[in-house]
Amino acid sequence: MSDTDRVPTVPATERTSPPSAAAPVPDTTLAALRGATRGTLVERLGIELLEARPDRVVGTMPVAGNTQPYGLLHGGASVALAETLGSYAAMLHAGPDRQAVGIEVNATHHRGVRDGVVTGRATAVHLGATTASYEIVVEDETSRRVCTARLTCLLIAARGDSHSAETSDRPAPARATGTGATPGPGAVLRD
Repeated sequence: MSDTDRVPTVPATERTSPPSAAAPVPDTTLAALRGATRGTLVERLGIELLEARPDRVVGTMPVAGNTQPYGLLHGGASVALAETLGSYAAMLHAGPDRQAVGIEVNATHHRGVRDGVVTGRATAVHLGATTASYEIVVEDETSRRVCTARLTCLLIAARGDSHSAETSDRPAPARATGTGATPGPGAVLRD
């Protein structure tokens, strides 16, 4: 199973139709999202989720360990943070029987960062029935804009796992959803 096939488990008491954009997400849902990152790029980059709801997700990432040879925050790490936050928001918007898969991401890098922690905020631009788009702003510790990204996700019917347990050294993910659980941030749509 690939990193993108991991799906958080959400308690049955929290499974509902797609939440409204302003509805707060229970702490147990945030904990489930955090727990699904074991062994993924999200964990390797040190991304921490602070807030999660369909219209806004906030997270942080350390600069240390995520730099390019010049000692600056790697642009790809900023994009990975942006796509992670936007994908989680789209997943929450998708609802219980759908999943969100990224179909487009772009980013503009405004300035370099050499140390500390960056904070990303994904804010909904469009929450539709078939697509969800987010602007993600990444800022340094002094609130200077480091990167601006945009992510669009396609909302599709939930699909079963594409990998069998025999082909993976990881356990199959739980499929109980309440947040429109997706294969995860950065998922690749497979036939």
